[in-house]
Amino acid sequence: MAESKSAPSLDAVRARIDAIDSELLKLVDERSALARDVAAAKVAAGDADRFGLRPGRETQVLRKLLAVRRTAARPALVVRIWRELMADSLSLQGPFHISVWGGRDPGRAMELARMRFGAAPPVRQVAKPEDALAAARTRGGVAVLALTPDSAWWARLLAEPKLKVFTTLPCLAAWGPLAGLGVAEVEVEPTGDDRTFWVTDATQGAGAIIEALSRDGVAATLLLEGGGLKLFVLPGFYQADDPRLARAPGRLSGVIGAAPAPLDV
Repeated sequence: MAESKSAPSLDAVRARIDAIDSELLKLVDERSALARDVAAAKVAAGDADRFGLRPGRETQVLRKLLAVRRTAARPALVVRIWRELMADSLSLQGPFHISVWGGRDPGRAMELARMRFGAAPPVRQVAKPEDALAAARTRGGVAVLALTPDSAWWARLLAEPKLKVFTTLPCLAAWGPLAGLGVAEVEVEPTGDDRTFWVTDATQGAGAIIEALSRDGVAATLLLEGGGLKLFVLPGFYQADDPRLARAPGRLSGVIGAAPAPLDV
């Protein structure tokens, strides 16, 4: 009869964990040092004043990591670790700060902001959505704003084309339903699986607008409405000048940004 393989001792397991921790620390330290090299390269290229946040690249990196076969590490663990690494790297390259307007649940908004942007950038709560958007206009600024039925802050982005929605919070479906959006002066790029945010002042009901869009091959879901405007989510990545949206109902309308779909869907 074959002998059963004995389980490793607790001391042996702990020793292996300690060894892995030492190797991980060396790699994390090396990665952080490379962030300084990136900053130096930007100075040499004349891009020192440009905000280094690249949400599209971050998403591609995370999707590639999540596609790697693993035996135990869950998606949430992978995302949290790399979000921290990416945010720390970004903070070493120049100004990076978060302003959070949490609406009815400021504690949840702060939690989501930290989950998305890590511990490196300073985070502050603000009393009004206008304050968060004002901070996003400054160098290295990101606004995290709650989605609530009593504020149509998103409508302001129609008049501020430099500010764009670039992320949803949370970024994992396992962490709960959509509760907020991230806004900054950044370039929004398609990632292959995106959600576009579109605003219109069309007076028709949401059902009629959705039907009109669908006749032009555009799927849509109403997210919020307020102040005579409606915010829709469109599966896919739509450019601001997409002719299908130009033909959609409403005199005042426009794309206010796009964000990757949840990373675990």
